[in-house]
Amino acid sequence: MKYWKSCLAALLLLVATPFAASAQTVKVGLILSYSGQGASIGDLMDKAVKLYIKQHEKDLPAGVKLEIIRRDDTGPNPEVARRLAQELITREKVDFLAGLIYTPNAMAVASLATEAKVPTIVMNAGTSVIVRRSPYIARVSFTMWQSAYPLGKWAAQQSGVKRAYTAVTDYGPGHDSEAAFTKAFTESGGQMVGSVRMPLQNPDFIPFLQRVKDEKPDVLFVFVPAGKVATALMKAYNDLGLAQAGIKLIGQGDIVPDEELPNMGDAPTGIVTVHHYSASADRPQNKAFVAAWKKEYGADSTPSFYSVASWDGMAAIFHTIKAQNGKLDADKTMALLKGWQNPDSPRGPITIDKDTRDIIQNEYIRRLERVNGKLTNVEFETIPQVKDPWVQFNPPQ
Repeated sequence: MKYWKSCLAALLLLVATPFAASAQTVKVGLILSYSGQGASIGDLMDKAVKLYIKQHEKDLPAGVKLEIIRRDDTGPNPEVARRLAQELITREKVDFLAGLIYTPNAMAVASLATEAKVPTIVMNAGTSVIVRRSPYIARVSFTMWQSAYPLGKWAAQQSGVKRAYTAVTDYGPGHDSEAAFTKAFTESGGQMVGSVRMPLQNPDFIPFLQRVKDEKPDVLFVFVPAGKVATALMKAYNDLGLAQAGIKLIGQGDIVPDEELPNMGDAPTGIVTVHHYSASADRPQNKAFVAAWKKEYGADSTPSFYSVASWDGMAAIFHTIKAQNGKLDADKTMALLKGWQNPDSPRGPITIDKDTRDIIQNEYIRRLERVNGKLTNVEFETIPQVKDPWVQFNPPQ
């Protein structure tokens, strides 16, 4: 009798919990820098992931749970990133890889994504060729060519400068930025008078910028990774008196990241950059995003382009989960990512190119100004829906 009572109790328990057997956990392996020189970047990206989940977890299909498994790559360390990705794939059985601040790390992970058929959402790394390294990579961030090429055209055609010098960090994104700006600037009638590449790890900018000052170009185009490195660059630019020497500074948004502007108190106004996001933009979606961010993380905290890409990356992941009702198939996921659109991104409308799996987005020409006493990137011109120019110049073989 006791046996049958036990069986009945077990049966009733199963009937009373109908979702127990159908519950589905979707695992996302998030590879970011939580220590080292990129720790502040990793923090901004992770905060965006947390905020998106907090606001949208209720939108997941019934019975579907999202699990974020975080791993620290400690900075631009491709060997570490590859090992972490391998562990996430084989031990944790993740459904997605995501994050990837640095190009070398993203490149190191690409072959693993292909072998294991794990959809990988690049939330930052901006070297153009990354998406060609694996059919299971989609990028929601940017490419260096998207901003550097339009800036090269603008500098030669609109700003009146004729002689330019480039100074970039010596790795993939820097090389892309240098090539893109140089091509556009010279095609538009400008003259390149010099170039220099600076180390990625612990750079001392003074000797490199001294070379620029000695050459006396009209304009200096710079790329360095955003964050504390950008602040160090700006300090060196000021200390050497390049602005007083008549050398204008221009670059991509990395050199004046929104979250670092409070630390650049002595930065000269008038610096022109091209970028896909400004925290100060008047777009309603951006105002709502910034308000939610400050409510969650404090009035003195500011989201950056890192944050927006991570926010949009989670939106893309949620889209594929909802479309498949939580039962994921890697190839279906990639098909859903191709052509995915988000008209309500804080940065403006975005699309994942159905052919390249890369981002299509607005680029904004901005000027660094003081607004109510604070340094602010003020957008004054929009270049709509820019595809990566590198793809057009370098079609697949």
